[in-house]
Amino acid sequence: MSRARAATVRAAAAATVLALALAGCGQDSEGGSEDERDPGEEGGTIGIAMPTRSSERWIADGENMVAQFEEAGFDTDLQYGEDQIETQISQVENMIAQGVDLLVIAAIDGASLGNVLSQAADAEIPVVSYDRLLMDSEHVDCYATFDNERVGELQAQYIVDSLGLADGEEGPFNVELFAGSPDDNNTRYFFDGAIGVLQPYLDGGQLVARSGQTELNAVTTERWSGSEAQDRMDDLLTADYRGERIDAVLSPYDGISLGVIAALKSVGYGTEAQPLPVVTGQDAELASVQSIIAGEQTQTVYKDTRELARQAVAMGQALLNGEECEANDTETYDNGVKVVPSYLLEPVSIDAENHQLLVDEGYYTEADLAS
Repeated sequence: MSRARAATVRAAAAATVLALALAGCGQDSEGGSEDERDPGEEGGTIGIAMPTRSSERWIADGENMVAQFEEAGFDTDLQYGEDQIETQISQVENMIAQGVDLLVIAAIDGASLGNVLSQAADAEIPVVSYDRLLMDSEHVDCYATFDNERVGELQAQYIVDSLGLADGEEGPFNVELFAGSPDDNNTRYFFDGAIGVLQPYLDGGQLVARSGQTELNAVTTERWSGSEAQDRMDDLLTADYRGERIDAVLSPYDGISLGVIAALKSVGYGTEAQPLPVVTGQDAELASVQSIIAGEQTQTVYKDTRELARQAVAMGQALLNGEECEANDTETYDNGVKVVPSYLLEPVSIDAENHQLLVDEGYYTEADLAS
């Protein structure tokens, strides 16, 4: 049976289920209603499942993919799970019931969608894993992401360079480590990249984590929450830094960075007498870029979500044409069942010295950064 005919059969068989499911879904579809789409026309329909609207980068990812898939002749159904695993499962199941031709999924919990991915395989729907690797399933065709270990390396190297560690500064300098959500597979890659750079200085005593918390399982941040990071930073400052200065904080994500900075400012950091420590970040979110310009957050990692969306679209088109995805890494990303062919984009470190790059590349405008 052809893919177009299979999609038609699936859509007809699921019509009643879909009507009920959509009535209770509680999430907006950003690609138009089923009445407005004809999956048999042009390129078909792409189901896009994003984790949350609470981070501006995921909003940008969703919007970029919708724009680029629709420019390529596809209809789209964009859904946000709002960090609720069961909501995302229901959304993807609904997309399968609708008869979408392709799924692009950025998972809330990469290990939670195994049954849904099996349903997609039964319906002959290919799957692109987007930025967060889908785990424990053979039914993942390809993976579009950034070089996640490189992200961690850039963050850690910024700390090393800022403190002059490679130039012979002996310190010791106090550092605390934060990592991302324990249910996000990327968390391990970010942390491994960073700790690979920092470990020699921790071992040599140039860097000291006064909390003693240097293992990944001790420094994760549930759902990448800025408020949880702020609470943990408050606790660290109270327990380990009374009368002691903290010189650097490894933060893996801008939302965490701003939570850390809020905690630091609450105990007097951010003044001429007590400058803020080096604080890293990731995603070049607007609030953090503005914070960098203002002299608070020190660094972030720029990941151009337009390019990531473009890669996901190219992968999706290849799969729908019965071709293999373009991949530049076929060894690294083992999801527990298979090594998923991956395309890794290059991240860029951003600080006060080179933030103009974001304007030059059209990611932000001068007005954005000044507001």
